[in-house]
Amino acid sequence: MKRDIYPRLLAWKNSARRKPLVLRGARQTGKTYILQEFGHQEFEQVVYFNFEEDARLDSLFSASLDPETIIGNLSLYSKETILPDRHLIIFDEIQLSNNALNSLKYFQEKADTYHIAAAGSLLGITMSSPKSFPVGKVNFLDLFPMTFYEFLEGVGEAGLRSYLESLVQFQPLPDAFHQRLTDLLRKYYYCGGMPEAVFCLAQGGSVQDVRAVHKEILTAYALDFAKHAPTSDIPKLSRVWNSIVPQLAKENKKFMFSAIRKSARARDYENAIIWLEDAGLILRVFCTNTPKKPLKAYIEKDIFKVYVLDVGLLGAMADQGPEMLIRGEHIFHEFSGAFTENYAAQQLCAAFGPELQYWKNKSGKAEVDFLLETEEEILPLEVKAGINTKSKSLLFYNSKFNPSHLLRTSLRNLRQDGKTCNIPLYYLNSLPQKINCLPQVVNNLPT
Repeated sequence: MKRDIYPRLLAWKNSARRKPLVLRGARQTGKTYILQEFGHQEFEQVVYFNFEEDARLDSLFSASLDPETIIGNLSLYSKETILPDRHLIIFDEIQLSNNALNSLKYFQEKADTYHIAAAGSLLGITMSSPKSFPVGKVNFLDLFPMTFYEFLEGVGEAGLRSYLESLVQFQPLPDAFHQRLTDLLRKYYYCGGMPEAVFCLAQGGSVQDVRAVHKEILTAYALDFAKHAPTSDIPKLSRVWNSIVPQLAKENKKFMFSAIRKSARARDYENAIIWLEDAGLILRVFCTNTPKKPLKAYIEKDIFKVYVLDVGLLGAMADQGPEMLIRGEHIFHEFSGAFTENYAAQQLCAAFGPELQYWKNKSGKAEVDFLLETEEEILPLEVKAGINTKSKSLLFYNSKFNPSHLLRTSLRNLRQDGKTCNIPLYYLNSLPQKINCLPQVVNNLPT
């Protein structure tokens, strides 16, 4: 299946400042597939090494980290002559070999004609231990679950994606397209963007088959807790992970440690939260009451919301059944809007990066779901599950900070009402391209 990261991989291959590539991402987001597909398309040959499948590979890096020695060992072991520039070397699950990770430094310094791409499900965990990571000697790319636009291509609706990306005018879509995209959005809420789940759906798999894929992925994550996390943190990881669904079901979705267990304290669970975040399993959106640039300088590090990396996995964790596919827009209102907010966080993370923020005033009476940092200013984005788009918080934000535009994403069609620009939920992936060229304000009164 096509992935939007492909052009960035191609840019890495042709870059004058190319270093060994580290592709980060949670388990089963498609890292191995896209690297092998990229290698077969853009290189004469792919030489693939998986440190999880073959533990003996680590020994090839233990005697010497000299690049030519390593290449010689790998060529002999794989029975393939590895050539610079012409072959792509893939080190998969590289986090299992500290020596292999450290060797990337020497490839960058002494043998930069070799194209090396490293991937691993828990690379974020390894990166948190500086002694085992070649800081400054690698290029990074992040792979997230498939966005809604990628999903459209995956299920045979590439034409609709092209249509959305070609829109120039900020005006409503024809009803036929709007309704079709809303129906597909409902399917995405159920399926999510994990590549195996999307492939299952695209190949005619039943909704039960798709949900079985989700359950298998969640089981793999639980096994990672037991296999790779510090022993003392394993129970805490499970408690935090299992608390996410009930916490998102609350109207106030701020993450509360007391919801894990009554005696829970932030300092006791901080490592568990960081582990899940570094593993790519959760998205944290931090609070700020000071919407100034740069946003990350004004976040409240102790106040945040936690979302799951994929909306389909969230549905599986909540035991949401396939009836969501046939209940019309009601699904967009259920679960207290958690599916919609999780969906929005997932799309924005892929579009703008994982550092997301929301705004809340000091009294706690007004809150805007996301803040987006543009070239010129900070814009508020309110997320609405249905077509009822009234928002006192967005109006309060406008009266206090007077941004050039107010952004709202909902089930409503694309439209502008004064300063308020309504972005259909299915159009969120286009926001990075549209945000710096929003239509001029017709009047100063939002609706």
